[in-house]
Amino acid sequence: MSYLAAAVQFEPEMFAKPRNITELSRLIEEAVAAGARLVVTPEMGLTGYCWYDREEVASEVEPVPGPATEHFTALATRLGCYIVLGLAEVDLVTGLYYNTAVLVGPEGYVGKHRKSHPYIAEPKWAASGDSGHQVFDTALGRLALLICMDIHFLETARLVALQGAEVICHISNWLAERTPAPYWISRARENGCYLIESNRWGLERGVQFSGGSCIIDPDGHIQVSRDGGDGIVLGEIDPDCVTGPRTTERRPALYHELLHQTYAWNPLEFFALYDHAPLPEGKKSQIAVAQLAEGGSLEVNLQRCLALAEEADAELVVFPELALTGLMVGGKGAISRHHSAFEALRYSAERRGQYYVVGFAEAEEGRCYNAAALVGPEGVVVVYRKIHLSEHDRDWATPGEHWVSCDLPLGRLGLLIGNDADFPEAGRILALRGCDLIACSAAVREGFHSAHPGTAIEQDASIPTGADPYHWHHYRVRGGENNCYFAFANLYMPEAGMWGLSGIFGPETFRFPRREALFTGETGIVRLEIDNRNLASPYPTNVVRRKDLVAMRLPHHYASLVAPLPLEHLRDPDRG
Repeated sequence: MSYLAAAVQFEPEMFAKPRNITELSRLIEEAVAAGARLVVTPEMGLTGYCWYDREEVASEVEPVPGPATEHFTALATRLGCYIVLGLAEVDLVTGLYYNTAVLVGPEGYVGKHRKSHPYIAEPKWAASGDSGHQVFDTALGRLALLICMDIHFLETARLVALQGAEVICHISNWLAERTPAPYWISRARENGCYLIESNRWGLERGVQFSGGSCIIDPDGHIQVSRDGGDGIVLGEIDPDCVTGPRTTERRPALYHELLHQTYAWNPLEFFALYDHAPLPEGKKSQIAVAQLAEGGSLEVNLQRCLALAEEADAELVVFPELALTGLMVGGKGAISRHHSAFEALRYSAERRGQYYVVGFAEAEEGRCYNAAALVGPEGVVVVYRKIHLSEHDRDWATPGEHWVSCDLPLGRLGLLIGNDADFPEAGRILALRGCDLIACSAAVREGFHSAHPGTAIEQDASIPTGADPYHWHHYRVRGGENNCYFAFANLYMPEAGMWGLSGIFGPETFRFPRREALFTGETGIVRLEIDNRNLASPYPTNVVRRKDLVAMRLPHHYASLVAPLPLEHLRDPDRG
């Protein structure tokens, strides 16, 4: 049964908790009067956000349940709705403070989530949350709570999606970019669930918050959003549209590295332990992705690849999925890695001082694989076999069983193919292995990007606020969340719903102008200079080597990501 939900956008005032409670209550009543049965309010909406330290926020904290919980429970009971609110919590046993989200409903207090991954300012007063990542059963269905920075970490949304969350209620004080933010959209899309985003707006202690409160559908479509100002957005939640995180395609037995914390120590020393597999010395390099249309015979495809390699004038060229043997041929056109085509590629690589990542259908010992070969002057360096097979792949291919990363003169390279990159675990594992660059040969259909009309909220001069036809690109997020370059080479086949939009995306989501190169034409080459130098320091000074978002992970929360999924959480295969 579908229902209406509301995201509240609000600018709280510091040291004005009674006023904030009154105004939030008014906005909740407005939302319910418009038909909402679930109302989500912003992070720290009761108190404001930019607190200096424990001493300053001490007068604002309260237990949960406590006075504010009781107030909003009474409101939820009277209005017959569920409410999510954000506040500063004190644990009466330990005296610790937490940034907390609380869920209340007509039946009373339902539960809470303590922010597990604090943002840069919160460690001055708040502890990292210890409540895990839960899903709450309600009369409206299965609801999850996350708070702002939590969603930078792909693991948090995945944890609740695997528990059957139909709606992620994400409360935030998001800043430093126009919103709805790409991270929000990707988390909804990759987990096949709704995301209700309640963000604050306004200026507090010199910090500009971005607004953009919205409701995002399970396919990543922005159903409704609001730019600036106090108010509500109202959207429909239809549980029948929730597909979940494609559990039958996940490979949890191959995800154990998600529990490793390879960036807890200086990676320049950690990866060099025992003189085994130290990170390559960083440098500046030109890399390229080639966008192709579906071709003909293997020989025709090979000649097109060789021509684009010559045009690329780059150290590494990434070609699309099955670019060599053809997308539509499948296993019937499979070849061995010893095929003469790879000798032609080797000769080209030797002559031009290049490396190539090229997709092909591989035949090996009576089996076929959707594969990508890394070819250089020395020949075929390594072959990666696609781990997460698409529906088309399953008609002919055997899934791969091993992640592949290797060292080149330009740095540490990881390989993915198409559908792999829709599983956030894949890119994360390669990042944990120290990859500077992930090359993704793809044949991905429409639905991984969207535009932004622009925002009226004034930001710092470096942050773009105007319209952007490619504001969200799902594979840009893959680079930013893993602090590595992401080279995405996609096919251009409009008749099959593939519109290309290949690109090379940089390692910092919030760096503007973006360090990237996006190809918006039909077929051709796009290049980018990447830089993974460490700039003469014994500690990482380059974000590609430092990997802030990887270092800040809290893997002790993530164990269920590698466990077989309980049967009661498996969805109808017809729905995902």
